[in-house]
Amino acid sequence: MADEHKAAQRGYRVANTFVPARPQEPALYLVATPIGNLGDITLRALETLAGVDVLACEDTRVTRVLLDRYGIVNRPFAYHEHNADEAGPKLIAALEEGKSVALVSDAGTPLVSDPGYRLGQMAVEAGHRVVPIPGASAPLAALVGSGMPSDAFLFAGFLPAKDKGRRDRLAELSKVPATLIFFESPHRIGATLAAAAEVLGKNRRACVCRELTKTFEEFRRGSLQELAAYYDEERTVKGEIVLLVAPPQAEEAPGEVEVEALLRELSATMPTAKAAAEAARLTGLGRKDLYQRLLDLKETGGGGK
Repeated sequence: MADEHKAAQRGYRVANTFVPARPQEPALYLVATPIGNLGDITLRALETLAGVDVLACEDTRVTRVLLDRYGIVNRPFAYHEHNADEAGPKLIAALEEGKSVALVSDAGTPLVSDPGYRLGQMAVEAGHRVVPIPGASAPLAALVGSGMPSDAFLFAGFLPAKDKGRRDRLAELSKVPATLIFFESPHRIGATLAAAAEVLGKNRRACVCRELTKTFEEFRRGSLQELAAYYDEERTVKGEIVLLVAPPQAEEAPGEVEVEALLRELSATMPTAKAAAEAARLTGLGRKDLYQRLLDLKETGGGGK
């Protein structure tokens, strides 16, 4: 009788209309939930949350707000980084029993910068079906609202908290030909922007996206130097933040005159091979071509030793 009663309750409510939800097939469902505005939920997500046998979430209190908004009576089960070692095997065991399991994070898409990837990995390794239920995503919402190039982008998660680690990571990403997307905390955004201005270049374009989809949503655009000055460490910043940095500007290749002048200058103090190698490093041109050009200059009396 209990199972029949539970099955009868499967469903969700939209605008005072109750919509029955079909029981979901055995699988691990990774369900995207709103990142702020509770209206940003898909009908497929609601049916999945209402129809699965087990609903795992990062914080039961946060997920309960969403479930109550849409009249879903499914009871959430806590799965987060502090209990993953204990809760993960229980969820895999439920899959082994032929049950359907859904996983949600507090906001956005599970597995993106949260411990859900461990559960997904366990399910795949155990041979269970993993089904993504797409929806809200903070990195994508920030990208489309920022005005930054979207043909190529790299989501890099959170930068290291310590200054050296942060700068080292930024240096690794400095030449990536894509818009860079980071999550950042409000109390570190000033320090991150200051480091980014120094490592990536003060004139590189960026956008700080704050409180996405919420009442006080904000997109603040400018150069890294301008944004670092605005978000200095004395300014109180609130809300969740996504930081986007534009791709590096392509440097113009040096002209013939500039290349020849550089080769003459370097060959005056270096052997031919070393001068060509140094010129290649400075210009990005091919070493073999530069070596031959230097030999030609020497033959015509325009080179050094």
